[in-house]
This record gives sequence, structure tokens and C-alpha cells, in this order.
Amino acid sequence: VQGRDMANPKLEAAMDLMRRMPPAQVQEDLGDVLALEPDLVEDLLSAVDQPLKEARCPVTNKDYLLCDYNRDGDSYRSPWSNKYDPPLDDGIVPSDELRTMELAANETFDNYREQYYEGGVSSAYFWDNEGGFACCIVIKKEEQDTLVLTADGAGHSGGTWNSIHVVEAKLNDKDQTATYTLVTTIMLSLNTAAEAVGSASLAGNMTRRDEKRGVKYTDHWSHISAIGSMIENIEMRMREQLEQVYFGKTQTVVDDIRSVSSLKAVRDKEAGQKNLIAELMKRQ
Repeated sequence: VQGRDMANPKLEAAMDLMRRMPPAQVQEDLGDVLALEPDLVEDLLSAVDQPLKEARCPVTNKDYLLCDYNRDGDSYRSPWSNKYDPPLDDGIVPSDELRTMELAANETFDNYREQYYEGGVSSAYFWDNEGGFACCIVIKKEEQDTLVLTADGAGHSGGTWNSIHVVEAKLNDKDQTATYTLVTTIMLSLNTAAEAVGSASLAGNMTRRDEKRGVKYTDHWSHISAIGSMIENIEMRMREQLEQVYFGKTQTVVDDIRSVSSLKAVRDKEAGQKNLIAELMKRQ
């Protein structure tokens, strides 16, 4: 985040500490750090990614997400009504032109979220930036205490997906081209519990960056289309990485250290394999 004073040794230590803490309890750990060093509130809140929280707009009765990009003090701006809750008379709001784009983006990504996630909440926030504009698209999908039936009996599972997409758009009005820089962070937490195998939890985050240069634009729909395409592509790539690398490696480790079969069954299987190998060796 621009303007963060990383020359502050206390801030550097706090950031280093937060990187080493379990992602699943980032909010609790951040609260403890801020209780020790209240002067770091603004810097840490803008620097540390936290799981997204939901709120309901009192004007439109629509849900929206809370993040650092729609916060002003202790108030949060609804993307649907452009009003702060709690009310704030001098809160920062986008220009009229950007507000029109913001409304269109919220409708667009609301449809995107429904098609890809089949539920959840999404929000889009825009603000004026030097040489163009910037925006943040946030999506949250949560499943809690879902009953799962397996061969070993019944169990429960749940999880939360948080994706935060921050885009900076630099505009060249002379030739009507734009450069879009996208930074995406995905925070994922999963938990499961079953009587036969016990309980397990998995949590982590991943950040990736993408950029597109020389993209032609004509109106705000051109920007939304270009940004939407970048977000769609990077989310697909990151989902594949999460599934193949993180989940795959975790599955391999768990398979090596934990078995749902009894020790006697495992030893009988190993003995059977040894006997089979010995018989095959005799025939050679």
C-alpha cells in the first residue's frame, strides 16, 4: 500500500510476525498486535489481508462486503447506495463518472459471482487515482457445517473463500489505451470433522500479479470488460494451483502420516505384499 512507512522498525516487526502466524486466526492475531501497538492501526489494517466481513446496506437492503477500500475511519461505504454506515458527512466517495462505472461493475460482478460461485457476496469499489483510476473487486463464499455422508459414516465440513482483486488503471487519453495492473489475493480455509477419522483444518493464502498494456477503450464498459477478463483468468489459474499444488501436496503428506485402517490391517497388508514378492522371486 502506498504511503506505508516500512522504515518503522515496529511496523516491520509486526508485519514479519503476521506473516508467520496461522492464516486461519489472522483477525485474532492482528487484534492482539494492535492492542500492543495502537499507533500501527492504519498501517497494519491497510497492509494485512483479512477475511472479508458482510454487512447489509440500510438504504437498499442489499448485502455488501467490508474491506479497507470502502472504509473511512470506523464507517464503511455501501457500493449500492454510496452511503456510509455509520453515517459520515465528509466520507470519501468516487467522482460522478467513476460512480457510474462502479454501479455497472457491481451489477456485472454480481452476475459473475452467481455463475461461478452459486452464492456468496461480491462488491466493487472505485476511486480516483493519478493518471486514471483504481478499483477493488471482492468476492466471498462461505459454507458452514455442511453434512457429508461417506463410506466411513457421517461428518461435517465447511469452508470460506475470499478473493481480493486490486486493479490500477493508467489511461492514455491521446490514443485511448489503458494499462491495467492487477494484484489478486485469495484466502481459503477448510475444515472437516467425522467420527471415523477425526477433524482437520487447512488454511492459507496466495497472491499473484498480472498486467495488460495497450488495451483499447471507448467507455466504462470497455474498462469493466478488460478488468473482468483479467480477474476471470487469474482466478482460474489460481484455483488450479490451489488444487494441484497445495491440496495435492497436503493429500500426499496426510496419506503418508495417517491411515484410517487399523495397525493390524496395515501390517497384514504389508506381510501379504512381502509374501507375494517372495513367491515371485522363487519363480525366476
